[in-house]
Amino acid sequence: MKPILELSDVEAKEFFLKQESYCSIDFPIYFCFQPLLNAVSAEIDNKSISYFYSTYSDKEKNKNRPTVPCNYEGVNYVLLNNKDGKYAWRPTQLIHPAIYVDLVNKITSSDNWNFIVARFNEFSQNKQIHCLSIPVKSEDEKSDKAALIEQWWIEIEQQSIELGLDYEFLLYTDISNCYGSFYTHSIAWALHGKDNAKKKRKDKKLIGNVIDECVRNMTYGQTNGIPQGSVLMDFIAEMILGFVDLQLTELIRNSNINDYKILRYRDDYRIFTNNSQNTEIIVKYLTEVLIDLGMKLNSNKTIASSNVVRDSLKPDKLYWINHKQYSKSLQDEFFIIHSLSEKYPNSGVLAKTLMKLYDRIIKNEEVEAHLSVLISIVVDIMVNNPRVYPISTAILSKLLSLQEDDDIRKETIKKIVNRFNKIPNIGYLEIWLQRMVMNLDTTKIFAERLCEKVRDEQIVIWNSDWLDGKLKELIDGYNIIDANKVDKLDRVINRSEVELFHPTY
Repeated sequence: MKPILELSDVEAKEFFLKQESYCSIDFPIYFCFQPLLNAVSAEIDNKSISYFYSTYSDKEKNKNRPTVPCNYEGVNYVLLNNKDGKYAWRPTQLIHPAIYVDLVNKITSSDNWNFIVARFNEFSQNKQIHCLSIPVKSEDEKSDKAALIEQWWIEIEQQSIELGLDYEFLLYTDISNCYGSFYTHSIAWALHGKDNAKKKRKDKKLIGNVIDECVRNMTYGQTNGIPQGSVLMDFIAEMILGFVDLQLTELIRNSNINDYKILRYRDDYRIFTNNSQNTEIIVKYLTEVLIDLGMKLNSNKTIASSNVVRDSLKPDKLYWINHKQYSKSLQDEFFIIHSLSEKYPNSGVLAKTLMKLYDRIIKNEEVEAHLSVLISIVVDIMVNNPRVYPISTAILSKLLSLQEDDDIRKETIKKIVNRFNKIPNIGYLEIWLQRMVMNLDTTKIFAERLCEKVRDEQIVIWNSDWLDGKLKELIDGYNIIDANKVDKLDRVINRSEVELFHPTY
């Protein structure tokens, strides 16, 4: 794997224009954004996005003025994802392709890219604060996302355990509603210094101001929050969080605290010290820096420990190491995993365990005799664990395929859908439910617009009314659904459609 800060400007542009960087959301395989990104990039070429703006007549001034995307709602496509099966939800976004390509072009211009890389080098000068979430480019068959997660395991978990040799105390904390709390003007503060950026707030030569404007163009002019759902936005978030590291470094140095180590993965912090009082001081400084940027720590997820080795593992992983069981009875195995899902909802261990369960049921072990029971258990796991929608629908697709009576199968599907209809904000879930029933019940219709796009290529996803001419027609008319892949889908969702790592990893 190779950190993107080690890429040239040309390589960085190529990296960000990949589908995997544009959309980090797990979609069924027939959603294909790469051809659209390629077409938009070719159309825009090296022109600024403003070249493609539509115009309107300003009757008071008696002149035509360009439209601006920040004055339009729905420029990005917002996909709602329920977080807990109840009332918490997270908006993830598909950025408008024209703005996305334009932003990539601007960030990866030679001068801007060299400036950004140099600024990140300043962020990382303090070797006692180690950022481990800079996006990486995979250099083997793993996806970039899998490579970054592998880096997390090596650099965060394994290094944390090793630090048990050097430190007695560990404190976990993270930023509350991190992406939703970012102040867009702080992007320029991070890249150019707060005082300098404020003096030159309207200077379009500053890449920080350019990024700020692009982000606001996506979000109806709002200055609070940046979109989630792309590697590009993760990288922009790292600009702000790197600035936090820089300011935190200065405060710690001024206090003459030297015996500490901080590992940061995006907005998650692990603070290691040999003095619990120093830990509290560092957290106090971090709080002060964040408040100045409009953010705050999540008090519910701030946990101190005096057992560094034990608590370097996530609680769900430690629990499963100590309690994991295997049952010859498939139904008992389902219940064991159901208990794990209740104790540690939305955990990585749960997703990994369900993948192993999928491998087991694919062999038809004892499945036929307990179909309705097993389906009910899986659905109940899904209700409170949105993270496992893809693998859970894969399991359900196998169980449903074993129901030989079409009427019984359709009735079961109806019950599954009705169970989820009681939960608000399930657009993302509907996408995977649609994939689940694709070749099992073609009469089932889902309200999510991306589901409608699968059935009708004329459905428009992004609001491009601020664009004019060929670029608007290109984006409005482009079909992001690969019909050939739809035609070749199996009734049972294949492992390759939902796995992050190949089984050999």
